[in-house]
Amino acid sequence: MTEQQHEQVRVAVIGSGFGGLGAAVRLRREGVTDFVVLERAGSVGGTWRDNSYPGCACDVPSHLYSFSFAPNPDWPRTFSGQEHIRAYLEHVTDTFGLRPHLRLGHEVLKAAWDAAQGRWEIETSRGRFTADVVVSATGPLSDPRTPDIPGLDGFEGKVFHSARWDHDYDLAGKRVAVVGTGASAIQIVPAIQPEVGRLTLFQRTPPWVMPRVDRRISAAERWLHRQLPFTGAARRGLLWGIRELQVQAFTKRPEELGLVERLAKANMAKAIKDPALRARLTPSYRIGCKRILLSSTYYPALAQPNVDVVASGLKEVRGSTVVAADGTEAEVDAIIFGTGFHVTDMPIAERVVGAEGITLAEAWKDGMEALRGATAAGFPNWMTIIGPNTGLGNSSMILMIESQLNYMADYLRQLDVLGEGSVLCARPSAVHGWNRRVQERMRRTVWNTGGCTSWYLDSAGRNTTIWPGTTTEFRNATRRVDLAEYEVLRVRRDPLPAGALPGAAGAAKDSGRGAEAAA
Repeated sequence: MTEQQHEQVRVAVIGSGFGGLGAAVRLRREGVTDFVVLERAGSVGGTWRDNSYPGCACDVPSHLYSFSFAPNPDWPRTFSGQEHIRAYLEHVTDTFGLRPHLRLGHEVLKAAWDAAQGRWEIETSRGRFTADVVVSATGPLSDPRTPDIPGLDGFEGKVFHSARWDHDYDLAGKRVAVVGTGASAIQIVPAIQPEVGRLTLFQRTPPWVMPRVDRRISAAERWLHRQLPFTGAARRGLLWGIRELQVQAFTKRPEELGLVERLAKANMAKAIKDPALRARLTPSYRIGCKRILLSSTYYPALAQPNVDVVASGLKEVRGSTVVAADGTEAEVDAIIFGTGFHVTDMPIAERVVGAEGITLAEAWKDGMEALRGATAAGFPNWMTIIGPNTGLGNSSMILMIESQLNYMADYLRQLDVLGEGSVLCARPSAVHGWNRRVQERMRRTVWNTGGCTSWYLDSAGRNTTIWPGTTTEFRNATRRVDLAEYEVLRVRRDPLPAGALPGAAGAAKDSGRGAEAAA
């Protein structure tokens, strides 16, 4: 694609993780072939491509952490590893014929709404695109967050984030600092502990950890799921149903989680015999306030003689010395950050410019909010997959993604019914009303009342991440687009500019110029 050329498509999808690939499959199943998937990396996979650290695996059972329309009877384990999930996404890409739609190495630098033409003008690192509709599926776990630590720039050893693992660096015999105790760290620590010389774990807040009941799925089970697909569907349904029943405790009756806390403490006591260490590892907040982590190897690793647990965050770096907020010091050769991602301040929001000339980040300066987790006021024909308040604390995000794909499909159907040049823009009153109802429900949840500070909360302490209900409720809420929640615009468009290329299924239909509101 030359600098002067640009591609015109009906839909541009940003990102090729579960959300982006799911959107691509759904578009094809809806008969929409005039679309592209813009991916900044050189392959698909999203967070399951980027997170390749030792021990990386999913904490949701495999048969639930896969698309309902693309069941995998050959999952090797009940909780699959990163390599198996990434291979599954490559398989989905090939099975549904998505390769021709992929634009790899195309990082979106800016997406701006052209009100006159009623289209999105998209600038990428390798060319320009024009799209009638943009579906942003960058996901909340795509951009690593590394804290600003004084003196870190002067550290002469190795530094990297868990999501940007340096596989060329040999940890054998090294003195290693691991910063953070989230879902990544509890997998990394037991994976590297046997090979490093000394491991110092900086724990700002201890997590609640339950056993991870993982096992190999037998050849007989896999054969049964291949020969009788309904058995795989039944397995998935059982896993889903159990988690649906758990939701009430998280959202309405957090006091019921006391029994789970006792089980978690018993799990810790089995591996941690030192009372002082056990005290450092015992959380002071209600279980579930932060995501409950699953591991059967984390506590045993912490009990090993080459591991030190510092019950404090990393404060500064002095040469090769790392210093905790409580004054604890350690000499290290490498620092590994397991400090999470930009979740409530997603960088893509700084690159999306809406109808009023402001970025999505500016529109969300007081907190993210989107109608049914999908559309934002002032950003016409734009929607997001895994948007505000669509996250889960106890189940599979694939369920939420598929619900949002239903909403996306009906959104496009409504545009078809409304006719050529139609534009939908979420009404501010509808967005605020939806968000108000979500936040009212959030008040009683363990995520707001459990006494912790988690990545679910934004800088103002508001939970803009989690869905305060069941996946069934969300599925029902996103089954159809209610046009009363949208302003409908009509646009008359100019012909394609010279040098523009048609999309995957041919040139878009264009005519005239101008925009007007429809009654």
